[in-house]
Amino acid sequence: MNRQCSGITREGARCARSVEGPNGLCWLHDPTRLEERKRAASKAGKSKPNRELIEIKQRLSDLATDVLDGNVDRSDAGVVSQVYNVLLRAISTELKVQEQLELQQRLEELEAALEAQEKRGQHRGA
Repeated sequence: MNRQCSGITREGARCARSVEGPNGLCWLHDPTRLEERKRAASKAGKSKPNRELIEIKQRLSDLATDVLDGNVDRSDAGVVSQVYNVLLRAISTELKVQEQLELQQRLEELEAALEAQEKRGQHRGA
């Protein structure tokens, strides 16, 4: 028989999920699984295609079709393609900056954990 999680949702109601561990909480409310949840959320965010990129790809595809069908002038389509190219480079730069910030944060967390571990080792050895 599954027990109900004793956690409280953002709306203030009791969580309806089943308990997964000995502490009476589900995976979402268990504080010992915080890092695991962060990693899962980070992976999920990275795995979803960026909506802007999907939209740009669709517009470029539509533009190509319109040029081939004679509905859009080739010189106009060339300018629009150049604008989309600049936009794609800006999105790429934004993603690289975000990745660097995430790596920096992870490095800082690792350094803090290592420092804490070294301090514990010094206290034991003293």
